[in-house]
Amino acid sequence: MNVFTELAWRGLVHQATAENLQAVLETDKMPMYIGFDPTATSLHAGSLIPLMALRHFRRCGHQVIVLIGGATGLIGDPSGKSEERVLETIDTVRARGEAMRRQIEGFVGQGDGPPPRFVNNIDWLGEFRLLDFLRDIGKHFSVNEMINKDSVRKRFDKEGGGISYTEFTYMLLQAADFLELYRRHGCKIQCGASDQWGNICEGIELIRRIERGQGYGLTMPLLTNSEGKKMGKSEKGAIWLDSKQTSPYAFYQFWVNMADADVGRFLRWFTLLDEPTIKDLEAKVGTGERIAQKALAQEVTALVHGDQEMSNAKKAS
Repeated sequence: MNVFTELAWRGLVHQATAENLQAVLETDKMPMYIGFDPTATSLHAGSLIPLMALRHFRRCGHQVIVLIGGATGLIGDPSGKSEERVLETIDTVRARGEAMRRQIEGFVGQGDGPPPRFVNNIDWLGEFRLLDFLRDIGKHFSVNEMINKDSVRKRFDKEGGGISYTEFTYMLLQAADFLELYRRHGCKIQCGASDQWGNICEGIELIRRIERGQGYGLTMPLLTNSEGKKMGKSEKGAIWLDSKQTSPYAFYQFWVNMADADVGRFLRWFTLLDEPTIKDLEAKVGTGERIAQKALAQEVTALVHGDQEMSNAKKAS
């Protein structure tokens, strides 16, 4: 099964750095990676998009690499942020990273395919000396190009805002991650949300310049509703994947209450159901019985919390 084809019909391909990526993935089961910065002790509903991408790559026979940002989590990614992040302590980021790894292991470790590999970028970025980093990595970046990246430009244009040198260098760190995984594990493709496009492209360029190698990038859409508004939150706050922060029952209800306009798209994004089954469910949208929403809630809750918790939530509702 071609993972690009699978992701495409599910609507999980936003952009690809090469027009022939689908053909490349037809013959090359290249290792891929997605990075997660430990900004909280739990992932949230929006995190399901990269988690599902990992599941699809793995079941299509690819070695998936999960990068925990023990180093980049200390810096803060400016992508999608209008303000500077509050810097966290090393102990806080380490504890969050360990909790996040356990959560991702429980999700991505299910199903068929090569066992996922976990890495932490503190292992190499934490060893860099400043002068070595500036000479070996920084020399390959143009400040002119960096300023024109959307994540940076928006901060420059905001009156009274701006961006610190710390967050300005984030894209160098992410590019260095891609280069390191290319060297260590033969990783040739990085996936991420659509707001990571600029960072991913910089990593590909760094691999080309230093190793004369070929890297690829693929981005996925952000979690938004049919009106284009970001989702993943309810009136009570974020929808967390940790059962202690959002109960399986509340998690189940979040998906049962999904709008008719969104349920078909989310059945493609957040379940492993095949296309005929999803189309059959879509045909029943708006009948008043919320059959499609209930199927979505059951599938997603089972993936995140297991069959027993899903069954309990279903009974309780």
